Amino acid sequence: MDDLIDMMVSNESPADISDRIKEILMQKSAENIDIVRPLVAASMFGGPESESEEVPETTEDENYEEEEPSEEDAE
Repeated sequence: MDDLIDMMVSNESPADISDRIKEILMQKSAENIDIVRPLVAASMFGGPESESEEVPETTEDENYEEEEPSEEDAE
């Protein structure tokens, strides 16, 4: 980052300064991607999940209790 400031102070070309800013941003983005990648892979492909992310696996069918018709209704 100091080299970027030095470039600005020494009147480097705006294109060089812009390129350096892009390089710095790409480095920071790559670091963030490396941090997030395992979490995303685990959530996408069924890796280990933390306890706070657990969701009860119920379906609509399990929550619905169908009433059987009584013999009186059948007549």
